[in-house]
Amino acid sequence: MTRDAVTTVIKALLSEKDFLNDLDEKIGDGDHGLNMARGATAAADALEELEDDDPKKILQAVGNAVIMNVGGSAGSLYGAGLLAAAEVLDENSAPDAPTLEKVFGAIVDEIQQRGQATQGDKTMLDVLIPIHETFKAENCAGKNFETLLTEARDAARDGLEITKTLIATKGRAAALKKKSVGFEDPGAASALIIFRALCGYWKDSFRA
Repeated sequence: MTRDAVTTVIKALLSEKDFLNDLDEKIGDGDHGLNMARGATAAADALEELEDDDPKKILQAVGNAVIMNVGGSAGSLYGAGLLAAAEVLDENSAPDAPTLEKVFGAIVDEIQQRGQATQGDKTMLDVLIPIHETFKAENCAGKNFETLLTEARDAARDGLEITKTLIATKGRAAALKKKSVGFEDPGAASALIIFRALCGYWKDSFRA
């Protein structure tokens, strides 16, 4: 299941390349879509070479491919986040709330440490932290997994929307200061695209 889920994400990132580039042209270098597409292609190649279906090994292979092939901060942050997520998985890991709480917790912790950023800094964390919060045990009581996926997706979408109101403090956009207000953060947008693709895949899988 992990292999197919990653393949779904790869297709989503490739299809949204131009959209992400357009976003990045407004407050960055205009190449975030290109970089994410390059990472997606490298991830696809890594999957093709990997015969093992162990979720841990799949995320390790994809994480290393992203680090080696994606330029700018996105490559190092996404790649490191994937490698951190791999460390909390094993061959028996399956998508459920406790697993996603661990996975997104590891991703958020690693990206916060490497990027020295947090929620409110107009970065991918404005999407990733709300996703992680949704899967914490105190927010899961009485809810099935499909409901939690919908809530996490909605929280991620709201997080991206909020980045329009924020002043960028990290990356190329930070140089714009107040002029960065009014625009979505491209990194937050790609994080939403990734999670939205995962949600669609998992929901379809459970209904099949």
